[in-house]
Amino acid sequence: MDQFTNWWQESIGLSPGLQQDLLTSLGVVAVLWLLRRLVLNIVWRRVDDVRVRYRWQKTTSYIAVPIGILLIGWIWFEGVGPLATFLGLVSAGIAIALKDILVNLAGWVFILWRRPFELGDRIQIGEQAGDVIDIRIFQFSLLEIGNWVHADQSTGRIVHVPNGKVLTEATANFTRGFQYIWNELPVLLTFESNWEKAKTLLQQIAERHAAHLTDAAQRQVKEVSRRFLIFYQTLTPTVYTSVEDSGVLLTIRYLCAPRERRGTAQAIWEDVLRAFAQHADIDFAYPTQRFYDNRVEGKQAGPP
Repeated sequence: MDQFTNWWQESIGLSPGLQQDLLTSLGVVAVLWLLRRLVLNIVWRRVDDVRVRYRWQKTTSYIAVPIGILLIGWIWFEGVGPLATFLGLVSAGIAIALKDILVNLAGWVFILWRRPFELGDRIQIGEQAGDVIDIRIFQFSLLEIGNWVHADQSTGRIVHVPNGKVLTEATANFTRGFQYIWNELPVLLTFESNWEKAKTLLQQIAERHAAHLTDAAQRQVKEVSRRFLIFYQTLTPTVYTSVEDSGVLLTIRYLCAPRERRGTAQAIWEDVLRAFAQHADIDFAYPTQRFYDNRVEGKQAGPP
């Protein structure tokens, strides 16, 4: 052993003390790595839930890395005084040079503490929206929805968002708390259509597709009202009437699960098309150009 130490000292210039510190540091890293692997192997054998495994993997990493840094720092900076001085200098440098990283670290702490979202939640933060698939110390990842794809469908892209965004941007969670969203489908009819009959048909279709969610939604409102000021009065599907330049606008408003928005809209529209096809006095409106002739319209012609 002495020969090995002397060889390192003569070849590389490492003193015996530095060699001892280096070997001890490598030993600390090896022990922490083996302990982490042992814990993860036990978890992998006993737990099949992918989310639980993921949390264990992240938690053991968050614990092992700080412990390793402190132990190695203690080895290389003997005594509390020099170590405290070293950490103070490092902290001051980090605060000045790594502002964005510190903000992201604070955002990560906020995510773990306040839990504005968790893995699997569908959220929107700023202009980015998607399903949360990973949460790390400095950023979290979203499986993107929207953008060029309509009706909240996935684009297939993974977007990495800095954690600091949760402190500066508004965050909307589609799936936490009240687990349903309102969706609206506008149906525009000509002024000559029997809009009252059409409204009755649309109401029946909406109830057929969404009325079964009303009871579950009411239970959700009661549960969520313990934490948030939510006081929905009407949760049943409804149809609203308004007038636009091109005709009478009937808007179907109904509840649906966040990830079922496109599927429910398709099913409702298919039923609307089938229902309107059976009634000659109901027509969809679309942009057209129309010329009026009083004689054709059966009105008395005006002065020349």
